[in-house]
Amino acid sequence: MQVVQYSTFGGGAAALQHAEVPVPTPGKEQVLVKVEAASVNPVDLKIQQGIFRPFGPAKMPCIPGVDIAGEVVGLGPGVTSFKVGDKVVALLELLKGGSLAEYAVASIKTTAKRPEEISATDAASLGVGGTTALQTIRNGAGIKFDGSNQVTKNVLITAASGGVGTYAVQLAKLAGVHVTATCGARNIDLVKSLGADEVLDYKTPEGKNLQSPSGKKYDVVLNYSLQPFSSFKAQLAPQGKVIDIGGSPKLFLTKAIQIVTFQKQILVPFFMANNGDDLQFVTNLVKEGKLKTIIDSTYPLSKAEDAWVRCIEGHATGKIVVTMV
Repeated sequence: MQVVQYSTFGGGAAALQHAEVPVPTPGKEQVLVKVEAASVNPVDLKIQQGIFRPFGPAKMPCIPGVDIAGEVVGLGPGVTSFKVGDKVVALLELLKGGSLAEYAVASIKTTAKRPEEISATDAASLGVGGTTALQTIRNGAGIKFDGSNQVTKNVLITAASGGVGTYAVQLAKLAGVHVTATCGARNIDLVKSLGADEVLDYKTPEGKNLQSPSGKKYDVVLNYSLQPFSSFKAQLAPQGKVIDIGGSPKLFLTKAIQIVTFQKQILVPFFMANNGDDLQFVTNLVKEGKLKTIIDSTYPLSKAEDAWVRCIEGHATGKIVVTMV
């Protein structure tokens, strides 16, 4: 099968290599998927840069990427929940990767059935982007989706036009919260169309200060732009919290200081968990027309380097997708 891989840490798009390797064999409780589309995420870049050493990648050369959509073409031992011919969306193991390939092996625990109404391009974007948005809202912020929230919360979503932010705005509105969002001027209309109540151009004085146009203080900040905690303090409610997906050492130092000084405004470091039920949840929302994927750009596997460059640039509106067919 044709793949895109890299053999050393660093190097960006220039280090990606096109190669031909054997089709993998599914193991216990795994399915072999003929990949139709895969998305590229900032975390893929971090893995290539060596941020997670010595934990991963699991081996070199590494086929990057974790988001795929495709068709089941093989079953490993013990698989009864999927059959050959099923259309699926899946999250691969973060530190093993494997999505920039014509075939990939996925655990049934992180695979969801894909309704025929959802294109492979849209579905391949749901893994990291959709589940991160869902989990930061539900698990990190404690906001429920069953209508049982007792108080309407004011939520700030930064980088709202990005791959996670576009999903988060929609999901937060589904949960019934008041959303203030930040993005660049060119994406203000888009973010409003996704349901944001207020949108700030992050380059304006109000945007830089993160000040809500209605004067509301934020109960929760979904910090997808990885700004420092200090930049939010003035606009946080007295017991507000900032959900941060960055994972840097400085983040944990800030958290430790808050704990020992008994601060009421808190930082919550957050890491997405590969979860098939969550992936199915957001997939079903797309089927029901309650959630949509915003696609920034698509590239064939032969031009995967261009997708990598686009992700490195950091200004994508929505998701960057690589197609295999």
